[in-house]
Amino acid sequence: MSKSGVPSGQARAHFDFKSATLTMVALLIKTTDQALLMSDLSAKLEDSPDFFSNDPLVLDLSAIANSAELLDFKALVKLLKQHQVQPMAVRGGHEKQIAAAQRAGLVHTPDAQIAGVDARKLAPTPVREVVREVAVAVPVEVQVEVPVPATGTLVIDKPLRSGQRVYARGGDIIVLGMVSHGAEVIADGHVHVYAPLRGRAVAGARGNTEARIFTTCMEAELVSIAGNYRAFETALPTDVASKATQIKLVGEKLLVNPI
Repeated sequence: MSKSGVPSGQARAHFDFKSATLTMVALLIKTTDQALLMSDLSAKLEDSPDFFSNDPLVLDLSAIANSAELLDFKALVKLLKQHQVQPMAVRGGHEKQIAAAQRAGLVHTPDAQIAGVDARKLAPTPVREVVREVAVAVPVEVQVEVPVPATGTLVIDKPLRSGQRVYARGGDIIVLGMVSHGAEVIADGHVHVYAPLRGRAVAGARGNTEARIFTTCMEAELVSIAGNYRAFETALPTDVASKATQIKLVGEKLLVNPI
């Protein structure tokens, strides 16, 4: 007999272990020059203070795996957290780099699943072609997986509310309803919004520089293509505000033009 009065063979556990999927942004580190790295990161993150909302992040060290120098991961983690980014894991790199990262509280996760939204710092990773829709209904977050159609285009025929995120992996996305403030639509290909676009739109999430964003009513908080992003903290230009608009990447500059 257990202390709860239930026979030990019939005791019920007060918890369950279940599988879960966490999609993280990747920060591909290309230098071991700590001062230069911290300076560049600060400048980039201060450009758009509201781009991240405590998003989980994995530090990718694959580009500096041949360097004997070690980064000050504690200082790097502190800087990122100050800009609403939550470093959680590390991948790539050699044994000493991984050990140093672990001492800073990061977990070694070579198979982390990545969502591409950080400025040219994303490392491509093989992933299943699925769409993840995260609907936030405080205080519970629900994540649903939907297979991408064979055509490579996902059609969403309902509005996206604040806190919802839809990611079309491996294809384009078409949204027929409004993308509200605080909502986010992401695609590895093109993004089409045939309604007011008031939240965030991310095209070319895994580095496709040819991807574009289209909307019939441009009112976006932020747009991004292949990691290059532009936030609209002030009023939109009058030639595109609330009008049909196309966003494309030329070099490293996003061009926002009326259609």
